[in-house]
Amino acid sequence: MQIRVAIARPWEVPADVLVVPILDEAALTGPAAELDRRSGGQLATLLAFGELGPKRFSTVVAGTASDPGASGARAPHLLAVQAGAAARLDRETVVHVAGAAMRRLSGRTVRTLAVWLDPLAGLDGGAEAAAELVGRGIVEGSYEPHRIYRDDAKAPPTLDELVLVTGSGSAEALTRAADRGRIIGEGANLARTLSNRSANDVSPEVLAEEAYGLARKHGLWIDVIGPEKATEMGMGLFMAVGRGSDNPPRMIVMRNGKQGATDALDRHLALVGKGVCFDSGGISIKPSDRMDEMKMDKTGACTVIAALVTAKRLAPELPLLVVAPAVENMPGPHSTRPGDLVKALNGKWVDIGNTDAEGRLILADGMTYAERLGATHVVDVATLTGAVGRALGELVSGLFGTDQAWIDDVQAAGLRAGERYWQLPLVEEYRDDMDSWYGDLVNFARNNEGGLVKSALFLKEFVTKPWVHLDIAGTAYFRKAHPWAPQGANGASHATLVELALAGAKA
Repeated sequence: MQIRVAIARPWEVPADVLVVPILDEAALTGPAAELDRRSGGQLATLLAFGELGPKRFSTVVAGTASDPGASGARAPHLLAVQAGAAARLDRETVVHVAGAAMRRLSGRTVRTLAVWLDPLAGLDGGAEAAAELVGRGIVEGSYEPHRIYRDDAKAPPTLDELVLVTGSGSAEALTRAADRGRIIGEGANLARTLSNRSANDVSPEVLAEEAYGLARKHGLWIDVIGPEKATEMGMGLFMAVGRGSDNPPRMIVMRNGKQGATDALDRHLALVGKGVCFDSGGISIKPSDRMDEMKMDKTGACTVIAALVTAKRLAPELPLLVVAPAVENMPGPHSTRPGDLVKALNGKWVDIGNTDAEGRLILADGMTYAERLGATHVVDVATLTGAVGRALGELVSGLFGTDQAWIDDVQAAGLRAGERYWQLPLVEEYRDDMDSWYGDLVNFARNNEGGLVKSALFLKEFVTKPWVHLDIAGTAYFRKAHPWAPQGANGASHATLVELALAGAKA
């Protein structure tokens, strides 16, 4: 898809469809009213009839005059998208407006799509921020998971050209911003496809092969640690989960730049992602209801791999480390049992209280290894607890951390990305509930009140550097379609991780 910026009035730009964001109420004023007048007035008629409605991201399509001529609109169709109140306009909304436009066009043939940028330019960051977020939203809105396995899926159109229409500004700067957004959107879609693929398609070995392919394509360093080497190195928690499946585990380690190299902020940032390619719960087996969703338990790993690729595309020299422990959590003759005592890579002994609390085990060894490879700052991303979804729902991710300045940096990256996080407390008094009779701690307390907090307290035992834990179990995938996104993986936290990494890019 090519991106072009047109410094023009919206009715002057030829396109198959022109997207018109509607702010505040469903009424047309100023240039929007003039656009509608030149288009034959159908949009105003539909809005007056209540076709758009007050709900954000609702859409309506109107045809323009059949023979517009020199004084009419040059796009045969207008697509209005409700963007809500101007006072509430934020980065998340702009991404979703663009995504909703693409979803509305599913099944249509559209080669050139124009988006009128000016109604969104009141955003913090101005027209350039709007251009970037629209470029990203168009790409993310084009994603259709049915395409992974089917050729007959009804899907958003494949665009040849995206035209951003604005009355003023630097076309060069706006194009550059939109192209940045396009690349971030493509990275999110990469994470979504890896996450959405079924467990019989993507085992830990296959995920490692995908990582190898991405490393070759983008010039990244990669090392994949198999079970024998992991055992020899002392990754006891990782192997406690991985040995229960016939599909052996893989510790995927990827890097851009030299080992230990620091960025412009003097960080060697490590992103650690939970890669449970299927989670049955192990011996502590899950109920059958919704177990099919457990192919999504690899989303953290898929996201950090995609974030590394995206960061490399946008800042080729940026140092960045990724560790993605990939396993299947299955019941079998070699599975870990409740009551087993396992030694972690950092030397601590963990009493396995519940084999379905496996994500924290593989993340623990992954974070320890990241620090051994020189990480000075760590972010882990994981579909870790059902509790976070019950607490915060599907649009807000949980966030814990040990260093408030580092937490603030991650939250600032989330704001730039248009993603929502809620900081939760690490209540040290709860640590007593995790004491073990035999080891240093249990992986799952019998008293699991505050289990969301205790999951983070467990991880805290295995990291010594500034650290943030993002629990995306509630936000990683949608169980129902939204106007801007289909069911399935949605790329949650990908853009945040990219923005966090790029903050350290050298000018």
